[in-house]
Amino acid sequence: MAAPGPAHGCGSGALLGRFGVLLQALLALCAFSTLMLKRFKEPKAERRPWRIWFYDTSKQAIGALFIHFANVFLSDLTEEDPCSLYLINFILDATLGMLLIWLGVKVVSWIVQHKKYTYLVFGEYGDPPQAAAWIGQCILYLLIMVFEKTVISLVLLIPGWTKLQQILLGYIPSPQLELVLVMFVVPFIVNAIMFWVVDSLIMRKYKQKDALDINGSTETPRARRTEESQVLLSPDMDFDQSESDQDIPGLWGTSQKMKQPSYQVVI
Repeated sequence: MAAPGPAHGCGSGALLGRFGVLLQALLALCAFSTLMLKRFKEPKAERRPWRIWFYDTSKQAIGALFIHFANVFLSDLTEEDPCSLYLINFILDATLGMLLIWLGVKVVSWIVQHKKYTYLVFGEYGDPPQAAAWIGQCILYLLIMVFEKTVISLVLLIPGWTKLQQILLGYIPSPQLELVLVMFVVPFIVNAIMFWVVDSLIMRKYKQKDALDINGSTETPRARRTEESQVLLSPDMDFDQSESDQDIPGLWGTSQKMKQPSYQVVI
């Protein structure tokens, strides 16, 4: 005789059932479409080429898939309602987890810039873009996701979550409706916001990509041109009067004397 299901909520294994997998596939399609929309919302001067966009967004895809399947695995470990436990995991990922991701990206970015690992700076892939830089950044971002999920899992060990799990979705009578809310509606809304924010965090504006050269310098071409113009128009460039009076044969086809007056430009 089969064991009775829970008094409310979806049963064990519902997240990996046929209907649950269908909802997850639909969620992935709709959630990542927001990244496509974000690209077309970017100003044309800052819009990333498709290859750069793929490199940026694929890091999020790998991290999101890891978090999603980790949540599914952890939720199926319970004999009670796995949908409510998945929702608790997801809410923690979208709140505390988002803060941990931001902190992780900032710390990793500071380290790689301090060490001058230019191609490990999020959003910087070289010119032309190098797949090796993308792989290295994917590994770094995945490590940040592992750190985030580990902290969230430790938070779930705090007593009191079981009572919240029992009342969170207890008012929904239909297990399939609960599955739709937990696996599609709520994750789509929250993921759309998270993807948009994280993409802005880990991308580098394309028009500023030359701010970092191969040696890790942050000097822009405009700054270099300004420095060159200041050197060319330096007030110390007074030519010696005696040297300017020397003959310069053959400069214009005949020998003539050329005197270079001194000048001073105030910048």
